[in-house]
Amino acid sequence: MRNLLFLSHRVPYPPDKGEKIRAFHILRHLARSHHIHLGALIDDPEDWRHLGELRALCADLACFPLARGRQKFRALLGLRPGRPLTLDYFHSAALARWVAEKFAAREIDDVFVYSSAMAPYAMRGTLAGGRRVLDLVDLDSEKWTAYAAGARWPMRAVWAREGRTLLAFERQAVAFFDRSFLVSEAECQRFAELAPETARRVRPLNNGVDLTYFDPAHGFENPFPDAAPAIVFTGTMDYWPNVDAVTWFARRVLPALRERAQPPEFYIVGARPAAELRRLARQAGVHVTGRVADTRPYIAHAALIVAPLRIARGIQNKVLEAMAMARPVLASPQAFEGINAMPERDLLLADGPAEMIARAAAVLEGRHPGLGAAARTAVERGYDWAAALAPLDAVFTPAREPSLCA
Repeated sequence: MRNLLFLSHRVPYPPDKGEKIRAFHILRHLARSHHIHLGALIDDPEDWRHLGELRALCADLACFPLARGRQKFRALLGLRPGRPLTLDYFHSAALARWVAEKFAAREIDDVFVYSSAMAPYAMRGTLAGGRRVLDLVDLDSEKWTAYAAGARWPMRAVWAREGRTLLAFERQAVAFFDRSFLVSEAECQRFAELAPETARRVRPLNNGVDLTYFDPAHGFENPFPDAAPAIVFTGTMDYWPNVDAVTWFARRVLPALRERAQPPEFYIVGARPAAELRRLARQAGVHVTGRVADTRPYIAHAALIVAPLRIARGIQNKVLEAMAMARPVLASPQAFEGINAMPERDLLLADGPAEMIARAAAVLEGRHPGLGAAARTAVERGYDWAAALAPLDAVFTPAREPSLCA
């Protein structure tokens, strides 16, 4: 088998949040046809305990610490005209040396880079006849532009600058790599609108869901302490779009729902809750769990899963996982973007507090009894990981044209 250098901005195990879920499944898929040399950064101390699972998939594994606070300061301190802060935030001199040694020793046949932040590591060194492939995942530049639109000075200026400079780098990276991917056709179309020259170089590589792992047939013990209906949101809870979503829902939607005869409880399930969420937990009916060993019991016993994201890019794994668990899902249009499912049949959409309140109340009152089963059917039909990742096999085939990057 050929040797593949796989670079990831976060170590892809455990697969417990969106970007790590996608990276892990891609890694496992490529390990069937390649000897994997994995270089990754670790920003969560808990992740060091799980490297054994990755070693079983890799010929070589090198992980390097990333201290989030220090890296933010370092990125701001090293601010250079036209350079995105993102690139300096994810820069590790030790990882750069490891990659350079791999190229110098001619150990690598092909390269797969996960996220634009890791592209600079692979844009050096000679690759004789191999392929360099970039998974942008989402258009990160658009995320920063969206942040800027809702921010005040000075962060409005900082985030707007990051959006502009990162878009310029994304264009540069796509021109360099042999093939680039985004998570959905919608993301590809948006990139082509912003950068028309990318249209022929970027293709969709859809997300999937592990239908065996996220299967309601397993049976899970109820984690909720009482019989009140549980509304659940899952996600990494120091990620600003998630913080914004649950704060908005708790303040603008939950109070009206709690006026019902059987008031629901709102559970925010996920690691590293931000300080504002710990304060939010003082509100009646709001529970912030922090890190849990397994999110599936919370999903399985929820009366309703909500994804009220106001800023979202790509495909939301939290929505696919809840649908796979056959639970009713209520999502914002932003959280639904890119998902191949039929609103009203497979899940519900709501835009704004009044519509969100009405739709949530309808589910809690039992007016959508078939929604969960239809959701499971939808993901069974369209979100198998093997099918989703098939485009990678076509890229890394023996009969291919010479690398554009050699």
